[in-house]
Amino acid sequence: MDTIKAAVCHAFGEPLVVEDISIRAPEGSEVEVTLDAVAICHSDITYMQGDWGGSLPAVYGHEAAGRISALGNHVRGLSVGEPVVVTLIRACQSCSNCASGSPVTCTTPYDGDHGPIKTQEGGKLHQAMATGGFAERVVVEQSQVVRIPDEMAMDVASLLACGVITGVGAAVNAANIRPGEVVVVIGAGGVGLNAIQGARIAGASRIIAVDMTEDKLDTAIEFGATDGVLATTEAPWKSAFKAAGRGADAVLVTVGAIPAYDSAPRYLAAGGKVVMVGMPPSGGLSQYEPVILAALGQGMVGSKMGDVVIQRDIPWMIDLYQQGRLKLDELISGRWRLDQINEAIADTKSGAARRNVIIFDRR
Repeated sequence: MDTIKAAVCHAFGEPLVVEDISIRAPEGSEVEVTLDAVAICHSDITYMQGDWGGSLPAVYGHEAAGRISALGNHVRGLSVGEPVVVTLIRACQSCSNCASGSPVTCTTPYDGDHGPIKTQEGGKLHQAMATGGFAERVVVEQSQVVRIPDEMAMDVASLLACGVITGVGAAVNAANIRPGEVVVVIGAGGVGLNAIQGARIAGASRIIAVDMTEDKLDTAIEFGATDGVLATTEAPWKSAFKAAGRGADAVLVTVGAIPAYDSAPRYLAAGGKVVMVGMPPSGGLSQYEPVILAALGQGMVGSKMGDVVIQRDIPWMIDLYQQGRLKLDELISGRWRLDQINEAIADTKSGAARRNVIIFDRR
């Protein structure tokens, strides 16, 4: 076992503690990655607050990038020193869902309590979301990593591990947006901005951003929205109808807020569908009238991690980025050290940040 630094959650709702932990070498099809960057996702914060339960103590963080530093003896096609994105999508590649092309819904369970990390004293330490990225190194399955170009900045690459693939994938894969369609995106945060980008790339004629603040709507326009609607106005769906001239073919809810889910079907045109991306705390319930959805042929569908296949979709998104068709650099709000992680989390919780990234000092 080696010793590394990690930000550990010992109690839900309390600040993380940067401390020494133990990490074992990769085994079998596992890969060790020495991290250069890890972004802070709202899912990390939701877990740290205890809204989804979970085991403690734990190391969160799941949007990471770095270089491979060791390989298990069954790994093929990767080499030490190669730069990679590290995702939480741990796919067995043999269950019925993986075999059907849906690795994000892999049914093979993973127990993070018995992963590659332990406390410095040898006690249990949960590898949250099969990643544990708020640490100097991670050991993950080969299925969780994707090779990236040598010249790509690691802070930018880390965003591809979750927020970007979730938003763009929700538009392209789950909503299956076609050229000329009308799209509403509720929530113009990190995932929402990427859903807007995905809708633009897919050829939507109108992309209407809905958010609580004018600042975020202005940012949404920069990322490709054609119109912005304040969620605080009375009946904001009427403003969306007016902007597009009709209802939406797809409404992507990218925030985990129950009021957003309650209102989402109201934006739909006949035959349209709501794509549920944002994840509220466990126990949150939404209300809608099923008779309207049935009568108008509308639907609701969940989208986990943008329904992506990372070995296919991440290289495609990198290519879009290199062409200048996908904004990534502009998503980064701030860069922080590991010992500043609680400040970075507080800034993320304020709602002002697009993505805050922890940068690891290799000197």
